[in-house]
Amino acid sequence: MTPIAIEANHLTRQLPLGGEIIPVLNDVSFEIAAGEWIALTGPSGSGKSTLLGLLAGIDTPSSGKLVIEGQDITRMPEQHLARLRNQKIGIVFQSFNLIPTLTAQENVEVPLYIHAKRREAAALAQEMLDLVGLSDRRRHRPHQLSGGQQQRVAIARALVTQPQILLADEPTGNLDSINGEQVLALFQSLRQRFGLTIIVATHDPAIARCADRVLHLHDGRLVKTGTH
Repeated sequence: MTPIAIEANHLTRQLPLGGEIIPVLNDVSFEIAAGEWIALTGPSGSGKSTLLGLLAGIDTPSSGKLVIEGQDITRMPEQHLARLRNQKIGIVFQSFNLIPTLTAQENVEVPLYIHAKRREAAALAQEMLDLVGLSDRRRHRPHQLSGGQQQRVAIARALVTQPQILLADEPTGNLDSINGEQVLALFQSLRQRFGLTIIVATHDPAIARCADRVLHLHDGRLVKTGTH
């Protein structure tokens, strides 16, 4: 039986706005098996990014329970959450979030500076850049790279600690169609190589077609789940 990578039970997230409490996520429950590729879809403001923030341990649910790789992170102290993020979860952002003064190689090394494998940082970063096809760009800074190349550096950085889970927020949103297709192909390749569980928040129908399953949010509620 395939183990469960992520289990969400009755998650809610509420935020104060102008003296009112606004529900951003409302009673969301699901399970994601290890190795699944999930597309998280829904209109803008439906709660996709908020849900990713909860799954990443960056945000805390107002109520409910969230279990990641067998660990209940719902009320986990920040020190333990930081260790979990560093070891088990890779995150890819739409805006790349690379450090402009560092080279591609140095950007990929950053997560390893506080990791058990920090002595191997240079070798591991070079290996990941090879895997994403950027071995010849490792000394380039972000402004010297195209958008597609920057996103591949960001993917290499997310995976250099060898996490089990990859979270991506609109990873093709700032790319043209060709670079977007290359990123999707890279996800497929890395998933097969590392056995990744992938959750991608997206408006891109091409990503939904690649996914094993779609979770669709509307007004903070999970309204549909199934194949694309």
